Amino acid sequence: QVQPVESGGGLVQAGGSLRLSCAASGRTFTTYTMGWFRQAPGKEREFVAAIHWNGGSPTYADSVKGRFTISRDNAKNSVYLQMNSLKPEDTAVYYCATDTQFKRWYVPRRPADFGSWGQGTQVTVSS
Repeated sequence: QVQPVESGGGLVQAGGSLRLSCAASGRTFTTYTMGWFRQAPGKEREFVAAIHWNGGSPTYADSVKGRFTISRDNAKNSVYLQMNSLKPEDTAVYYCATDTQFKRWYVPRRPADFGSWGQGTQVTVSS
């Protein structure tokens, strides 16, 4: 089982950048699609980005497309989220999660398709 642990959150001014990291334990990391989600206070958890288990098909929510970049390093069992041009509306707890299906052929976007959630890392963007 792949268990993610996020890091890299913090406080940043609007227009700034942050890089989130997710270190995942488990020898099967390379066979699962990984995703990033976020949850703001009073709102439902929402999809941010995901990347296929083979490192291809990066997929983004419309709200972050062109500003965020997801990547993974299978040799390090890690996935990253580079966040540029941050906006106050990006403020949320960011979670890394593992696809529930082994070598799924497509990149899922629903929270229900992901399990093994990390504890989350807070990102706060001030205006």
